Amino acid sequence: MTSTAQPLLNVRPLLSVRDVTMAFPGKRRGRDPVRAVDGISFDVAAGETLGLVGESGCGKSTTGRMIVRLLEPTTGSITFDGHDISHLSQRELKPLRRELQMVFQDPHSSLNPRQTVARIISDPLLAQGSSSTDARKRAAELMDLVGLIPEHIDRYPHEFSGGQAQRIGIARSLATSPRLVVADEPVSALDVSVQAQIVNLMERLQQELGLAYLFIAHDLSVVKRVCDRVAVMYLGRIVEIGDKERVYAAPAHPYTRALLSAVPLPDPAAERARERITLLGDPPSPAAPPPGCTFHPRCTKAQSICRTEAPLLRIATPGEPREVACHFPEAA
Repeated sequence: MTSTAQPLLNVRPLLSVRDVTMAFPGKRRGRDPVRAVDGISFDVAAGETLGLVGESGCGKSTTGRMIVRLLEPTTGSITFDGHDISHLSQRELKPLRRELQMVFQDPHSSLNPRQTVARIISDPLLAQGSSSTDARKRAAELMDLVGLIPEHIDRYPHEFSGGQAQRIGIARSLATSPRLVVADEPVSALDVSVQAQIVNLMERLQQELGLAYLFIAHDLSVVKRVCDRVAVMYLGRIVEIGDKERVYAAPAHPYTRALLSAVPLPDPAAERARERITLLGDPPSPAAPPPGCTFHPRCTKAQSICRTEAPLLRIATPGEPREVACHFPEAA
């Protein structure tokens, strides 16, 4: 699906994603490719946080991996600071690699168990040509920055808790002084008591270092706290994107409304009184998406046009920095 999305920012974005698709080969010979990401477009400005939310399997993690070029997009363009990085070779990408980094979901599985913390954090610097002495010094500074004890620099990942291991992952992502960090569900594998600490850390680092984040998550309460804008994905497509306050206060897409209705409210009376929207069935398989609007089999508002024509991402209300892909969006 081609989006009509226009930049929602008044300055040139740090990151610009336009009509990006990621297709994987079908499991059986002769089958059509599976579109994990299907024609998405969005911008991220310097210093801002864009939240990317949706159910498991919607394509949000694949999107993050394409942005840091762990995956090469099938079609479309990814532009970072004015440079199209969509199809650069690893050699061509190297000068920009230091400015694009990623924090992974499972802290322990993303750290090499045979390497010390010093080596883990230093690796990006060594790859960029730093000396081992300078890289080790920088690693100790980063440990202190993320709230770890620098004297533990020669320990191994298994000697740290989950929250501490994620701090190591964050320190590694900061080693090359990036401008954009893709955070792929950075707190979902952690205990609730630790999640707030990591979120606080990421907010502080953003303020101190001027970082931009693409914050991938399924916990909408966390996204509301840390993000400036929110993009909602469903079956590989963005169905709503806009200012956080507007999206949370008056969601325009029925899928967004359903997701937000499942977020617990702190006020018990408000929780009991509010409307709870239950989605019909399970998400369709990306290998066999329904025609028209891919959400229509689960939507209580679906009409005949929804079954035949895929809605484009359009401005929901004139003058409002929000877009929605729905034939019958909710009134603001």
